Amino acid sequence: MGERLAIVIFNLGGPDTQEAVRPFLFNLFNDPNIIGYPQPFRWLLARLISGTRAKKSRALYALLGGGSPLLAETRAQAAALQATLDAKSDTDAKVFVLMRYWHPMAREVVAQVKAFAPNRVVLLPLYPQFSTTTTATTAAAFRNEAKRQKLAAPIDLVCCHPKEEGFVAAVADMVRATYDQDCAVAAQPCHPGAARGLRPRVIFTAHGLPEKIIADGDPYQWQVEKTAKLIAARVDVAGLDWTLAYQSRVGPVKWIGPSLEQEIERAGRDGVPVVVAPITFISEHVETLVELDHEMRLLAETVGVPRFHRVPTVRTNTLYMEALARLALAACGQGTCAGSGARICPANFVKCPLHQPVAAAEGAANI
Repeated sequence: MGERLAIVIFNLGGPDTQEAVRPFLFNLFNDPNIIGYPQPFRWLLARLISGTRAKKSRALYALLGGGSPLLAETRAQAAALQATLDAKSDTDAKVFVLMRYWHPMAREVVAQVKAFAPNRVVLLPLYPQFSTTTTATTAAAFRNEAKRQKLAAPIDLVCCHPKEEGFVAAVADMVRATYDQDCAVAAQPCHPGAARGLRPRVIFTAHGLPEKIIADGDPYQWQVEKTAKLIAARVDVAGLDWTLAYQSRVGPVKWIGPSLEQEIERAGRDGVPVVVAPITFISEHVETLVELDHEMRLLAETVGVPRFHRVPTVRTNTLYMEALARLALAACGQGTCAGSGARICPANFVKCPLHQPVAAAEGAANI
């Protein structure tokens, strides 16, 4: 009997109606990976935050027709990935969609997977870079529910793919196309010797995290920086002016930086056009369609940035779909592996799922 493979792609999720905004926010902030307070304090804080943020969030989603497009985007990616697998592999594989904080959530997706009766399950994040706040919490929710429903098939997690060739190439191609588009609008050559203000600055943007999460050993920022460097090199523009920034900050705690607002303001002072390129978002949703396309564009106009272009997300890009198919079929069969198979993060990132802590007995023997 051949392998029967369930591939579960997953993302954050988003409210599909205005009424779903507050419960979606509650689910988000009630996650111990997001807010680490013990219960019942986390529950109370999640109730407070979701209540106070709901009105503003509803206004943002209203700009998108009332709800998030993320589920539709992810279902399109599932269909594209399924078609890629069907064309390139003899494996009996079926793609499922899982969301963390809004439907379809773990309970219903595990039931779907169990009905498919696979002999192996691969969890495949639509987060190229690993974080405890994204990939880890979703994988844990699926595994816990799989145990509850007695799903017998072994489960592999492809924890990250920040350096995956198909992902890097797909983003780089779109960055170069948008870069060239800006040069065409300017009706000026964008060669390295072009006058200041003619060559655009590429701002790679990633979702931010509080500094404390990184300080506790989360490898996300390190992986994001690796992705940015690889894409910048792949864009293949001599002397490319580029930088990395973080967006979507909420709350009073200190977040990693620089912020996207700071980099846009710096571009305004320097008088250079900008090409904003998301490298952690692989689907269009509120952070790209509203935060980037509306709020950051308005900021750019306000601070004197001469031109503003935004690179699309990879969505169902063929190179990326082929990369996801390779990752799913090559999953290592050891429970967890990186896109390359081996661990890629330095040893100090103890929240890397491939981290192997020194055993207590071994540590004691070395004292």
